[in-house]
Amino acid sequence: MLPDTQVNGASDPENPATTWAALAPLLAGQPRVRLSRDGGRSYPQKHERDLTAALPSVPAAVRIFGKDGTCAAICLDFDSSLAGPDWVEADVRAIQSWLHRCGARWIEDYSPSGGRHLYVPLERRATFTEARDLVEALGARHRSLDKTPHQNLLHGCIRTPGSRHKRGGHQQLAMSLSLAYDVARRPNSYAVWTAMTADLADEIAAVRDLRLEQEYRPALPADPDPAELGNNGRMSRAMQRLAVSGMYEAGRYGSDSEARQGVITGAAAAGLSLLEVDRRMKQGLWPGLASFYARYPARHRMPALRRDWNNAVRHLRQHAGEAPRKKDVNKYPTSQLPSQARVGQGSENTMTDENEHRFIRTWRNALALAEKRYGDTRAGLARKMVLRSLGEAAHKSASRFVEFGVRSLAVATGLDHTTVSSHLRALRAEPDPLLVLIEAGRGTRGDLYQLQIPEQLREHSEAAAWRRGKLHALRPVFRELGLPAAFVYEALEHSPTSLSTAELMRITGLSRPAVAQALESMAAWNLVQRDDNWSVVAATSLRAVAELLGVLEAVAEQLARYRAERAAWREWLARHVVVSPLLPSPDDDYPWENFEGPPDEWTLSDMSFGLAG
Repeated sequence: MLPDTQVNGASDPENPATTWAALAPLLAGQPRVRLSRDGGRSYPQKHERDLTAALPSVPAAVRIFGKDGTCAAICLDFDSSLAGPDWVEADVRAIQSWLHRCGARWIEDYSPSGGRHLYVPLERRATFTEARDLVEALGARHRSLDKTPHQNLLHGCIRTPGSRHKRGGHQQLAMSLSLAYDVARRPNSYAVWTAMTADLADEIAAVRDLRLEQEYRPALPADPDPAELGNNGRMSRAMQRLAVSGMYEAGRYGSDSEARQGVITGAAAAGLSLLEVDRRMKQGLWPGLASFYARYPARHRMPALRRDWNNAVRHLRQHAGEAPRKKDVNKYPTSQLPSQARVGQGSENTMTDENEHRFIRTWRNALALAEKRYGDTRAGLARKMVLRSLGEAAHKSASRFVEFGVRSLAVATGLDHTTVSSHLRALRAEPDPLLVLIEAGRGTRGDLYQLQIPEQLREHSEAAAWRRGKLHALRPVFRELGLPAAFVYEALEHSPTSLSTAELMRITGLSRPAVAQALESMAAWNLVQRDDNWSVVAATSLRAVAELLGVLEAVAEQLARYRAERAAWREWLARHVVVSPLLPSPDDDYPWENFEGPPDEWTLSDMSFGLAG
């Protein structure tokens, strides 16, 4: 029996909204849907929402894989742009005949562009590796089959029946809704899955052999053996990608079991606990690792994880001579380890730091008053964030004098270092600036800036109460959710009470559409909630959401790139900059030949703003 979905006051089985409400929740790998704000060209992760019975007003695609790395249905996407509509028609009929021979039941729909989808619901959910092998094997037989939706664990999506299409219209069922709903409610048994994989055994074997023959070209340097890592408090980027994506080089690991053991060993070597690994799997942070355990019944997965964990600990003990444990880490970038605590520091330094923090908090009041001049343009929002990064750097160093290089500020703001340089030039050139350039950067040292309270704002800044909470630059999660979301979240977390949309517009200076979209994006990831007004969900970790969105990988890549650029710059300085042992006398010629400029490939911003920090 179809769900009682009311559309315009009456239930209509042929209405796209009714079709969507009936089938999308049953075919999705998890109750999440991605919306296309650009008319169907892309489905970014930041526009992901909870899947509801309401048909989205824009093209929408459901997630194929769940948090555990398994799928509820095999989704076969036949794309007319790959081989033309005639090939699509021939391939669809051929696969339908094959499914019939295997005893399978399926759902079929078609799009206005001529493409077609076949959905094969499964009673026993298939793991990522199993589903990928099956679809790739079918792709070897049929030219128009697009294999990519099943090749990406995090971003594999498909438009289900009823969804809007980028060319207008909707995904239309090629069968009655009653029959399609019956297929979705009574999915194919495991015997059918066995029959399909047995018939494709040769193609599946060929697909796996092809992976073995492919040359292994890692994007990063080869990772050391986990035993050599020690308790460094951080997993290698390659192991993190494997835990997230479930994709590994066949030449490196011979099976899913070996790959998952490598991830577990890397996690243990990094100082993570068994409970932390289990939490990441259950929260969907590591769906790739979860898919490796999906072959076990639910009651056996934790014992299997514990067994692998014990093997990893035993391996690390044999090679390192001690059990993995968490190292002391800095709570904040400027905090010290317990073993490095300063002893015997006088009250003079403490008072100096306190005075500096007082000045910085007053400067924050001036920033709140002055930043309205920047508006809500893209450049204006970026300059607000650059100023916040300078304020955060000042708090970290307990000084109004900031010598953080543009690359450090670029990491803090999510911008490119050349963009940061441009905004810094514009900010210090203002008639009544909030910062002053004290000394230009030279060598490995960055520019030295001083935070300044404009004279026309000094009285109001000093009279106003200090703003509660810490000053943050762009936290990683907002690289994906956007700058407007960062400012809206900042306003909510600093407010002692919940705020309405109108109040958020007044505080942030953003337009209503920008505030509404930012709130919608954050609510989809449970960062904010609405009762009468909007408030922050304190229980949701910003870092966990950033890890789920894959932002931490982008931050790591930016850090690695800047680290290499700094090393190259220091190497160039060591070769070309020769320090004269004695200053020349007034009568001597200046030894300009010892101070050659940098090579042509170095940009002006590199020379002007330094690479320190």
